[in-house]
Amino acid sequence: MHWRLRRAAAADADALAMVAAATFLETFAGVLAGPDIVRHCAVNSAPAKFAAWANDPASAVTLAEHPEGAAPMGYSVLTVPDLPIPPEPGDIELRRIYALSVTRGTGLGAALMACAIADAQASGRTRMLLGVLGRNRRARDFYERQGFALVGERRFLVGETWYDDVVYGRAI
Repeated sequence: MHWRLRRAAAADADALAMVAAATFLETFAGVLAGPDIVRHCAVNSAPAKFAAWANDPASAVTLAEHPEGAAPMGYSVLTVPDLPIPPEPGDIELRRIYALSVTRGTGLGAALMACAIADAQASGRTRMLLGVLGRNRRARDFYERQGFALVGERRFLVGETWYDDVVYGRAI
């Protein structure tokens, strides 16, 4: 399977919201409560949220599209850190990185990560941070293969339920 990566604009907000909800559901169905998933996506993956990130000069949103028809297949969001660890000059947060399960094993996740790192470096950032559900071993293994190491913990609200996350960091 192939894809193309491009910088997303506010006009892509509906496509980003759709792939965000789909990937969140794929990732967390059977892990998180269904009503929490629905509420979380309605609030945190709304088109307005993606439009705001796309319009924010401190953020970078990348959209992965299928080369035939440009269906959204994945995305990443880099933005100002909002994590409970002491900030360092040059920090940026990889707030989101998701790809549809149909792309698993194709290298799309690594391509999205490489693009995010390149965007962060181009903007003068020196450390990338991210938060992930502590028990999401698949994601944690991916981040560790990408050179991230544990730097902290946080509690994260999804819908009505609090979850234990870990925070990773990596020099870029």
